Amino acid sequence: MELDELKSQLKNKLASDHAGRSDTDIAVLLNRRTNSVIGKLKRSLLKEILLSSGIVILFSVIGLFSNHPSLKIYFSVFAVICGVLILPLIYIFRRTTRLSSTASPVKSNLQTIVSIMEYMIKRYFQFTMALIPVCFIFSLLLISNDGKVSQRFAKGDFSANWKVITIATVYALALFVGTYYFTKWYLRKMYGKYVLQLKECINELSEE
Repeated sequence: MELDELKSQLKNKLASDHAGRSDTDIAVLLNRRTNSVIGKLKRSLLKEILLSSGIVILFSVIGLFSNHPSLKIYFSVFAVICGVLILPLIYIFRRTTRLSSTASPVKSNLQTIVSIMEYMIKRYFQFTMALIPVCFIFSLLLISNDGKVSQRFAKGDFSANWKVITIATVYALALFVGTYYFTKWYLRKMYGKYVLQLKECINELSEE
């Protein structure tokens, strides 16, 4: 009985606290929450841009100074690809900043931000998964055309074709599965959870 009474008192207190708030107070609290979520979303985008820029620099250095022609070509190509991919991230960051620059949360602007982020998450995942076989095949082609690497394979235990095929298959499967789950986790941590929070804010604005 004491537990039921305590629950009843807490319920009545929450109801009275909410009733004591004016519409203005509720709007201010919702505005703060929305701006906080958008701020976290923009910080994630900024981190992504800085991380991608660091990867471009690293790949460029390897491409310029590596002693292996295959590594020079591989990392130079992907330095260019990563550099190009920074451009849409910058565009999305600037668009999100522009849409969130109003003094109070506007439902249509929040819906636009959510749509942009959901589209980016979807394409980000699709591009990452499509890039796996491209990277794998590209690396095999470069290795097969690299004389030094080919000689090492021929002299070692990898001279048997079945061993090469088995190792390549296991590596490809491990790469695909690992990248799949890591990308899912990464996108959810960086963007997905904030998109869900923005949807909650939109629902609350609709109720208001």
